[in-house]
Amino acid sequence: MSDRTAARRRLLALYALCLGVLMIVLDTTIVTVALPSIQSALAFSRAGLTWVLNAYLLTFGGFLLLGGRLGDLYGQRRLFLAGLCVFTLASLVCGLAQTQPELVAARAVQGVGGAVVAAVSLSLVMSLFVEPAERAMAMGVYGFIGAAGGSVGELLGGILTQTLGWHSVFLVNIPIGIGVYALCAVLLPREAASQAPRSHDVAGAVAITAALMFAVYAVVNANNIGWVSVRTGGFLGLAVALLLAFLAIESYVVEPLVPLRLFLLRNLAAANVVSALWAAGLFAWFVISALYLQRVLHYDPLRVGLAFLPADLIMAAFSAGLSARMVVRLGIRGPLTIGLLLAALGLALFARAPLEGTFVWDVLPGMTLLGLGGGMAFNPVLLAAMNDVGHHESGLASGVVNTSFMMGGALGLAALASLADVRTGALQRAGSGSLAALNGGYHLAFGLGALLTALAALIAVLVLSAARQSAEALSEPYPADRAADTRPGRAL
Repeated sequence: MSDRTAARRRLLALYALCLGVLMIVLDTTIVTVALPSIQSALAFSRAGLTWVLNAYLLTFGGFLLLGGRLGDLYGQRRLFLAGLCVFTLASLVCGLAQTQPELVAARAVQGVGGAVVAAVSLSLVMSLFVEPAERAMAMGVYGFIGAAGGSVGELLGGILTQTLGWHSVFLVNIPIGIGVYALCAVLLPREAASQAPRSHDVAGAVAITAALMFAVYAVVNANNIGWVSVRTGGFLGLAVALLLAFLAIESYVVEPLVPLRLFLLRNLAAANVVSALWAAGLFAWFVISALYLQRVLHYDPLRVGLAFLPADLIMAAFSAGLSARMVVRLGIRGPLTIGLLLAALGLALFARAPLEGTFVWDVLPGMTLLGLGGGMAFNPVLLAAMNDVGHHESGLASGVVNTSFMMGGALGLAALASLADVRTGALQRAGSGSLAALNGGYHLAFGLGALLTALAALIAVLVLSAARQSAEALSEPYPADRAADTRPGRAL
């Protein structure tokens, strides 16, 4: 095979991998616009509806690091194709679901498949492109697809839901998954699996995922069974016990998913806290603003998707290079803090959105600020996590912060949605109309999301060091030793 043919083959493989990653990233946001339609069709409660998103987030975050370990043991190509099959088949079940349990269970399986694909795809890109210039180009394409893909999810979800119904936001994955599988099966080179004994740490992944699922379940159902009931306390106690078990497992296994020593590093520990708090506000915005637009302002799904377009375009522009240039020029702490404060202000504006709101005065300003804030904050929080570790552990550090982001988003969304439900019920009992009470609940969720995001900004400015060395590293080609441990990918 000539060098030119090999280069073309590598480029086609990159595009196929990026298409697979795009499908995974889209599935985090594409569903949000369809949530009101899903709620009506399957009779979800207001709080229970969060499970449609949380089931995916929890298993995705819980198995993100494990997917990279399994790829080392059994081969990145093999795991990528297996994860793609799991994700695609689960998407089919989601699209055909007729009951709440069917949809939630299929979403959880989607998360497992998505985690495996996301975990090994970046390593596959690194192994395909070894020359510094080629690798820098490939990483630029990969990073842009990952960031911009998540931004356009709401628009695509609105178009599909409006024209084909909510089932289509899942069924669209079927032809994409089949096409990506066929391309990658042909284009990706076969590799020998590692023969060295490796610890899977399945127990650690299961323990942390189960702990968070029990915690979310307790929060979501506390409104119905009582916040101080034995059942709620039991589930929360079980979640705490599983969390302690996870910490014990990580302290003695040979190769833990999350080495606990990492949390002794100042910037990494702070980045994980910031990421979790910011994700709680972000996912509250994704889900509850879509509900506000449909339930309160009576937008159709397509109009909801278009309402997100300003934020989408701004985030895409930052992911295409603006964020990187800001970090190189200003360091990490400044852009991260400013971005989080802008996002908090955007959430605060949504917290006062009226019943008779207009797009220009009551939706667009918040969307714009959240687009600016998210675009500025995403890259710096990842770089802050990697600032205290060497190149050989940069992938592990980014994977840990990605996991914190997913878990914080799931738990935060469950808590804020449940508190919004409590507020709505209280307003209805006080005599407010149903729509006013619903909007009052949304206001509370947005307000709490703004406070959590502002707290993340405060932690960033007080705890993070200046961290300028990572800003310099951002402009350098990815060295080989860094590529060796970038399994978790960049899911943010």
